[in-house]
Amino acid sequence: MSDRRLLYATAFIRSLATGYVGVLAALHLATAGLGDVAVGVVIACGLGGAALAALAVTIAGDRWGRRRSLIALALMGGAGGVAFALSSAPVFLALAALAGMVNGMGRDRGAALILEQAVLPATTDDAGRTRAFAAYSVAQDAGGALGALLAAAPALLRDAGLAPLEASRAALLVYAGLALVPVALYLRLSPSAETAAPPRRLLPDSRARLTRLAALFALDSIGGGFLTSALLALFFHQRFGAGESELGALFFTARALNAASHIGAAWLAKRIGLVNTMVFTHLPSSLLLATVTIAPNLPVAVALFLLREGLVEMDVPTRQSYLMAVVAPEERTFAAGVTHIVRMAGWAVAPALAGVLAKADDLGAPLLAGAALKISYDILLYLAFRRIRPPEETAPAQK
Repeated sequence: MSDRRLLYATAFIRSLATGYVGVLAALHLATAGLGDVAVGVVIACGLGGAALAALAVTIAGDRWGRRRSLIALALMGGAGGVAFALSSAPVFLALAALAGMVNGMGRDRGAALILEQAVLPATTDDAGRTRAFAAYSVAQDAGGALGALLAAAPALLRDAGLAPLEASRAALLVYAGLALVPVALYLRLSPSAETAAPPRRLLPDSRARLTRLAALFALDSIGGGFLTSALLALFFHQRFGAGESELGALFFTARALNAASHIGAAWLAKRIGLVNTMVFTHLPSSLLLATVTIAPNLPVAVALFLLREGLVEMDVPTRQSYLMAVVAPEERTFAAGVTHIVRMAGWAVAPALAGVLAKADDLGAPLLAGAALKISYDILLYLAFRRIRPPEETAPAQK
């Protein structure tokens, strides 16, 4: 199996595990008898462990070796998952979540993503890079969606006769097993997964580009933090009276549109360029979101929201591909790590700000704020990078 296909497989399995534990983690802690504050602390420890791991691989992942680092991360995730499943005391649960990087977000945003993003461009040529990132994103989305569906496991185990806590522990041991599966795949990565040159300081051009991109991605992630699924679901519930079944169908359809849009993004980028694809799909999606806040009824709001979801994720594979194209190959791990960390910081800050705005007005206010920040990001990105093209857009056309 080629390195590219191995990375697609690890992305799917890791997202499967993350989507699974994202649903089960807090429920397991509540079943174990923890109160709301303790649950929040343990979940925060898991995210803190993910952030520390991301920082570590950004600084030293290439020096340690990408394959070795990926294997170590998977082993830590599996071991931490076992400890998380079997622990009872809050302090041990917190330590297990920290060491195992237990991700309560439900979306794959861990350190392994940084390293895989750095490896993936070397598995294809410049012309195929964006298509590779699109397929990688589809694998992540598919894994996360399936993982969320599999989170019904504790209920099935309870129906089979297990006590609630034992059923929850057994389900989390399945998570730990899933977290370990990528080890077997990482062992099969070829030596070309490593950097061809030793890590070094960023070139001046790369440093300038990375600084501007990191600042812009931080702005975009703060905007995205105003638009979490939880807040959007609450908006549809409060404004239009949508119930759980309607919201479940809505967000399942949205995730399906997100996945399909990744392939569309690769097709479009080949024709109009990466930066144009990022901006000319993302900007309309933000405008559509703003119109959701003034929709007269639920069917109109749903139609506008789903149109938005068909566009909003098209910048994900194109953004990743563009970043990897405008820095040197030996700088890719550091570049991926820096932009990943600033995006994590933006996601962490924004929900609290959204809560302040929601208190000042209704839930339409944070949605409008998020849309405005994303529109600003699109405009600034276009102005800053429209003339900086990746190699496949400047090379002579091949017959």
